[in-house]
Amino acid sequence: MLARKGLLPDGFLLTRLAEDSAQPNRFRAKSQHARFITKGGSCNVAHKNIREQGRFLQDVFTTMVDLKWQHSLLIFTSAFICSWILFAMAWWLLAFAHGDLEDQGPADGPGRVPCVTAIHSFTSAFLFSIEVQVTIGFGGRMVTEECPLAIMVLIIQNILGQIINAVMLGCVFMKTAQANRRAETLIFSRNAVIAPRNGRPTFMFRVGDLRKSMIISATVQLQVIRRTVTIEGEVIPICQLDIQVENPLRSNGIFLVSPLIISHTIERGSPLYEMSAQSLANADLEIIVILEGVVETTGITMQARTSYTHEEILWAHRFVSIMAEEDGCYTVDYSKFGNTIPVRMSTLSAKELDQNQGIQEEAAPEGGHQGWGLVRAGRGGYRRGGRASTSQTWYIHPENKPELEGKMKEEKKKTVRLEEIGRETEGPAQ
Repeated sequence: MLARKGLLPDGFLLTRLAEDSAQPNRFRAKSQHARFITKGGSCNVAHKNIREQGRFLQDVFTTMVDLKWQHSLLIFTSAFICSWILFAMAWWLLAFAHGDLEDQGPADGPGRVPCVTAIHSFTSAFLFSIEVQVTIGFGGRMVTEECPLAIMVLIIQNILGQIINAVMLGCVFMKTAQANRRAETLIFSRNAVIAPRNGRPTFMFRVGDLRKSMIISATVQLQVIRRTVTIEGEVIPICQLDIQVENPLRSNGIFLVSPLIISHTIERGSPLYEMSAQSLANADLEIIVILEGVVETTGITMQARTSYTHEEILWAHRFVSIMAEEDGCYTVDYSKFGNTIPVRMSTLSAKELDQNQGIQEEAAPEGGHQGWGLVRAGRGGYRRGGRASTSQTWYIHPENKPELEGKMKEEKKKTVRLEEIGRETEGPAQ
């Protein structure tokens, strides 16, 4: 749809078609379980057996805004036509009661003044009603001071016409400036991936904004929708669990000036902690992505949504880079927005990897610990994995703790002795 509107290059659409053809047949097959949020962001929930329908009439404006365009236009057209006909009947009755519809004979004389000039039938009364409400004023018909009731009808019709115009303009403005229209230019990757990052399995997806106007105070929220059973045996068909988004600022805020890869590290406490490659293929879960922010140009709060089912989460894949620096500025190649490449990764879950790592650390010899432990990697920095020496490891076996403490004390004494020797040699020179 975005490519048809001219917002995306043709290469982006061709890449999407290539991705669809490259996926296995099971990805294109209809899912056995219904989605809670569609890929387009709409809620796939049908409300049935609502008995209190009158609650919608208590908020008429919101109901009008939520209607489809054809229904709104039909209501506004009907409101105008009905008001014109209603007041046309009022003008015709006034003319009939005053005797303006009767043909004036020579005996009546030229001194008789009608309530409204040039009204001789219902058709002329209908035309006068349109002229009054839309303030056209052709000049052929006008209200005279003969009938005070006609002046009151004129005032009432003008007030009612202004109310109808205000409601119509407000609804049209709100329907055209709805926040979900801005979400049309926010795109998410068709698939999410699980790949190792900094030594830990990480859930990742990509989000981008096609417009140059930014989304202010943008935040990303992740939720897992799954069917759960409590300890008491209660079945919860839709259980929502929050997922922490990885961000160095310790918040869900993002600076969406270019496409970003949003990540979630799968650690203890994560809903995906016990998920392996085999269990993911048969899992009944859906990960919902909610992006909220304020539109820079209008100041309206917007929200974009999408979701990823187990069929749309690729295990052991990573997104390709789409950012490049050319002629002193950064460029984004949207034709590779959803492209992924396979990487080497274990099919075990994060929980199983942690359990295996704990067994290996207990069985490893002194100074030879491997895996995800933090080791020194330069000036004050640390890295995951690799071989760590006894003095640099963050893991100390209880049996080796006294011996290591003794070595550390000896090294400390040597350091102090060297400092004292240096002071003694420097003393006479001063």
